[in-house]
Amino acid sequence: MDTPAIIEKSGGVQPHLGRICCILIPLIIWFAPLPIEPATKHGLAIAAFMLIAWIIEPVDHAVTGLIGCFLFWALGVVQFGVAFNGFASSTTWFLFGATLIGVVATKSGLARRLAYYVMLRVGTTYPRILLGLIVTDFLLTLLIPSGIARIAVLAAIALGLVEAFRLQPGSNVARGIFLIITYTAALFDKMIIAGASSITARGFIENVGGVDVRWSQWFVAFLPCDIVTIVAAWLLTLWLFPPEKIELKGGEKFLREELRSLGKLSTMELRAAILLASATLLWMTDFIHHISSAKIGLGIGLAALLPYFGLLRTDDLKKINYLPVFFVASALGMANVLIATKSLDFLTNIVFAWMQPLMTNVFTSTAVLYWTAFAYHLFLSSDIAMLGTSMPMLMNFAKTNNLNPLSLGMIWTFGSAGKIFVYQSAVLIVGYSYGYFKGRDLLRIGLLLTLVEFVVILLLVPFYWPMIGIH
Repeated sequence: MDTPAIIEKSGGVQPHLGRICCILIPLIIWFAPLPIEPATKHGLAIAAFMLIAWIIEPVDHAVTGLIGCFLFWALGVVQFGVAFNGFASSTTWFLFGATLIGVVATKSGLARRLAYYVMLRVGTTYPRILLGLIVTDFLLTLLIPSGIARIAVLAAIALGLVEAFRLQPGSNVARGIFLIITYTAALFDKMIIAGASSITARGFIENVGGVDVRWSQWFVAFLPCDIVTIVAAWLLTLWLFPPEKIELKGGEKFLREELRSLGKLSTMELRAAILLASATLLWMTDFIHHISSAKIGLGIGLAALLPYFGLLRTDDLKKINYLPVFFVASALGMANVLIATKSLDFLTNIVFAWMQPLMTNVFTSTAVLYWTAFAYHLFLSSDIAMLGTSMPMLMNFAKTNNLNPLSLGMIWTFGSAGKIFVYQSAVLIVGYSYGYFKGRDLLRIGLLLTLVEFVVILLLVPFYWPMIGIH
């Protein structure tokens, strides 16, 4: 998922100052003579600790969240049921179910088989390899709800291709291949309710915004963005990293050998395909049967643990990283506490009040939301930390100003997808760790794709979204 700190923080004075701020600022708020109710002030103090710690990351996001929820309860700000309400949220268990589905796709070998198959059908010239990788990344988003996990699958293919083509790490072909699988993995997680960040955003829109979020509607709303992203990412990579040679010999042989090594479609892969196809079909038809996407995700994930399917065992559960699930639960718990103590109104007026005069029409509103989300994300090194700290206030702002929480939440989530620095996402850090591209490469393509996505969303929101019921 998108929460672990992949690289170790550097030493020096700055980390120590951040840790001091984590303690000092909450204490100042706690004892400050503010003209608000004690419960509101104390809720703000603990929330300040959580927000600052999520930004500077002295410990894992999940640990910070658990400490914050404990303090809400232990210090008498709210009752236990309110402080830990996020652990009873459907969003938390949706993420857990989606994690199980991702393990099924990876463990069964189905994800890798699909990737090799798509790559082989697209072709093995440099332009076709790039297109195949981007399309495969998009398709795998439906099966593997984690950008990091998809990087692991696609990087294995990319490393094999680099070896087959005898490419050097500094070559344009190698840089283009690794850069594009990394960046699109981060982008597609926002356009499909599959990754931890989009699942988190969905949870806040429903829990705080008070509106239902359908998987199918989200998918259809961003489908034009998916198509444009695939084409734009492909063309920009070809332009920024022109290949030393177009025809790359050895790629088809490598892909065929890898497919051959997988053998025939196994019983496990067939069962996994049935489960994953069922989940996708149910998600895409939720406008007909109205079953919550969280119920579908958790139900399909738990089905994989049943003896009949034989896809996951107890040992597989022990290997899962549960910290992202705990983080989402604690972030939702913080939002519930802020609502219960009326602290959210106070924060919203401070953080988002300046936006109200600018929200004059759909075009300016879209622009303000998109670029504010982009700028806000520059200060946080995690997608779900960015959404977890900002979405409650944004949803409260939408409700108090009679704006559509769904539309605002979707634009804000989409705006968080634009990244120009490696530290902004664990997905980018993992892709960068392979050593095939540099930070300036990411900056170039990130800026251009962020501009492309802005033009697309600026056209979709006023003209296309009303046609599918998002006003």
